[in-house]
Amino acid sequence: MKTILLKFAGPLQSWGTDSRFETRYTDRYPSKSGVIGLLAAALGYRRNEDEKLKRLSALDFAVRVDKPGTLMRDYHIARSYHPEKRFGTKKANEPRAERKVLRTYVTNRYYLQDAVFAVAVGCEDHALADEIEAALKRPYFQLFLGRRSIPVNADFFIKTVDTGVIESLEQLKWQVSKSYCEYYKNRRSEEVVLDIYADSDLVDSKNSMMTRDLPVSFSAAMRRHAFRPVAPTQVRKKLHCKKEEHAEHDAFAAIGGD
Repeated sequence: MKTILLKFAGPLQSWGTDSRFETRYTDRYPSKSGVIGLLAAALGYRRNEDEKLKRLSALDFAVRVDKPGTLMRDYHIARSYHPEKRFGTKKANEPRAERKVLRTYVTNRYYLQDAVFAVAVGCEDHALADEIEAALKRPYFQLFLGRRSIPVNADFFIKTVDTGVIESLEQLKWQVSKSYCEYYKNRRSEEVVLDIYADSDLVDSKNSMMTRDLPVSFSAAMRRHAFRPVAPTQVRKKLHCKKEEHAEHDAFAAIGGD
């Protein structure tokens, strides 16, 4: 078994699984469909290549919530106008505000702010794991954290290990910054409890829930997702963090100034 470990962190993320049209919700942690879509984009898969998608959907999957972040709502008003070609009296340079409005859309889009997640993707096929790792390091398409407006963080690829998905997340260090780790240690506890959400067959738990985020097709004409059972578990980690050392800033050092 090879497990690819990824870190998703940034100002915003969004991982919706059950919303469309004007209101776009986000789950509290990355969905399997979102992560599989990211892998497919890195590999250069097209939206209608369902057979190739099957082998990615079969991968073991788990997410560890290192920092849950906070929920943010982005409120939008958008308008559609009558096309100019239908009205010969319209001038090309006429302000849009003076054209006839077809419809006004009110949209609400939800995001996670300042969240950090550790994602583990496990694969028995070592050749496929190596192919995915190479693609993540040199992706074919741009990678996003759930939406096209949110590119992945530069350090999103952590490493590949020869252990199972759950074991790898249990061994992986806490992925928050050293300053946040020190703050947590001083203000709260010497130990942190992290939630893990995994494919139910990977966890010895009777508490599972059905989530519709197993991708069957990413086709623009008919996207399809199946249900998969997800089970929660936790890992406790002792904190071993040091304060970050900040060197004195010298703006002229990089350009050779005196």
